[in-house]
Amino acid sequence: MEKQIKNIQGDGISGVNDLSFGVKFINPQAIIETLEITEGMAVGDFGAGTGYFTFPLAQKLGQSGVVYAIDILKEKIETIESQAKLLRFDNIVAKRANLELANGSKLTEASLDWVFLVTMLFQNKDKKTVMLEAARVLKKGGKILVIEWVMGDFSFGPARELRVSKEEIFELAQGADLSVGEEIEISDFHFGLILEK
Repeated sequence: MEKQIKNIQGDGISGVNDLSFGVKFINPQAIIETLEITEGMAVGDFGAGTGYFTFPLAQKLGQSGVVYAIDILKEKIETIESQAKLLRFDNIVAKRANLELANGSKLTEASLDWVFLVTMLFQNKDKKTVMLEAARVLKKGGKILVIEWVMGDFSFGPARELRVSKEEIFELAQGADLSVGEEIEISDFHFGLILEK
C-alpha cells in the first residue's frame, strides 16, 4: 500500500497535514470548487468550529462576499476571529449563537445564498429547529450543503446512535419545505446532500 501525504485542509491555511494510506478525507477547498458558489455571495457556516470551511469559503467569495461563521462555543468564535484578523480576512463575521433556538442565528430572513451544515447535525438534539433556521435565512433558490457521517464504518467518528441518516435528513428537509437535490462525494467516512429552498 502506497503511503501518501494529503493536506486535509486543502487551502494551506491551517497547515495541517495528515499521513494517510489512500484514505479520502474531507477537503473543503475541493468540495467548495464543485459547488455553484461565486464571488459576492453570502454564506452561513453553521456550527463552524474553528473555521475548517469558513476560511476556504472566505477565499472563494472574495471581498465582495461574506461568510457568517456561527458556533455556540465562545472559544471557537474567538479562534476564528483571531485567525481572520491574522490572515486579513475582512469578509468573515464570526457570531456566537444557539442554532437550536428559533431565529437562533440572528441573521436576516432570506439573506443567504448558501448554508453549510458540516458534521454538526449529529451534535444537536433539536435537528428540526436547526434545519428550520437554515431554511429561514436562505434566499429563494438558495442551497444548503449537509455533510454527515456515513452509517457504515463505526471504527472512526461518532457512535452509531449519534449519526444522522440520509432518510432523517430527507425528513428534516421536507419539514422545512426544502427539496433534496443531488448527493455529492465527500470522503470515505461522510456523505453530502444538497438541499434547495
